[in-house]
Amino acid sequence: MSQRLTCDVVVVGAGMVGAACAFYAARAGLDVVVVDRGPVAGGTTGAGEGNLLVSDKEPGPELDLALLSARLWGELARELGPAVEYEPKGGLVVATSPGSLTALERFAAGQRAGGVVAEQVDGQALYTLEPRLAPGLPGAVRYPQDGQVMPALAAAHLLRASSARLFTGRTVTDVLRAPDGTVRAVRTDQGDIHAPAVVNAAGTWGADLAALAGTTLPVRPRRGFVLVTEPLPRLIHHKVYAAEYVADVASDSAALQTSPVVEGTAAGPVLIGASRERVGFDRSFSLPAVRALAAGATRLFPFLSEVRAIRAYLGFRPYLPDHLPAVGADPRVPGLLHACGHEGAGIGLATGTGHLIAQVLTGTTPDLDIAPLRPDRFTEEAA
Repeated sequence: MSQRLTCDVVVVGAGMVGAACAFYAARAGLDVVVVDRGPVAGGTTGAGEGNLLVSDKEPGPELDLALLSARLWGELARELGPAVEYEPKGGLVVATSPGSLTALERFAAGQRAGGVVAEQVDGQALYTLEPRLAPGLPGAVRYPQDGQVMPALAAAHLLRASSARLFTGRTVTDVLRAPDGTVRAVRTDQGDIHAPAVVNAAGTWGADLAALAGTTLPVRPRRGFVLVTEPLPRLIHHKVYAAEYVADVASDSAALQTSPVVEGTAAGPVLIGASRERVGFDRSFSLPAVRALAAGATRLFPFLSEVRAIRAYLGFRPYLPDHLPAVGADPRVPGLLHACGHEGAGIGLATGTGHLIAQVLTGTTPDLDIAPLRPDRFTEEAA
């Protein structure tokens, strides 16, 4: 960069959350630069299924953020059109035993009190919704607010619609601060970008960016695999998952956990998840994880045992110890804001996160109480 590059805000990270932060900040009238050491959607976003879920969240701040995000996703889909492959298909959470159905219906009752539409589905109606499910399942809860997008496309289209200046292939090497500690620029391997505000949307690398700014955020990677089948006609009509998935999402275990999540896509392949394990940034292929995914999917949908899997891919969810993202200004470093740590929910929560970050940047009262998401909520031991 031969000349001084300045803007109102630098967003570090060109994944889905960074794209949403850029989009809403630019819509609020700010001059935005987005910088990423890799390509658009090169991290967690490009390795995700594109889930937009309210169904797996209990009442509280994450559910509030999910409901705000779901409304905003609907607005964006109308604006961006079919390009992002938005499908408001609804979710179907299936009980595999009478006991799990009782627990699921109790969970859904609490969600309804938080604003979620959750419809009880008995065993007979279940097979009208999804005729190819395994026989004998006792019932389910249907969540019409659940949806899906193609995440890499959505991030790219949001960045384009934002008109933010985008610099990919540039690594942030430092966050420069004034003598009073306030942010004044980010240093990259290709020059400095001057701004009074920096948004940490670096996903699983959010801890590294926080450290460059002289603070801490205990983001850790949680590895997950997705199995992809050959293209099929639309044989699965919802996002379908077993009730045990909710417990796995909330678990603190570092060990391998799998619970079946199965859905068709606009392009034809069926996506099969979900696995979780904390193994650092180990990118090795795990046959036990992928076998467990296949076994869980065929238990839910026996016809899949005759379908070919054509590939598997992995990604790292940005995990924080209390399973809530960090969203908002960091009082320890004036001018630094965080928008990371969404674990496996970042695609769905991106719109609400970007909207709230833009409100904080412009001094507007946020639409939600973001105090439970404050970045400095962790003890030094957690960090």
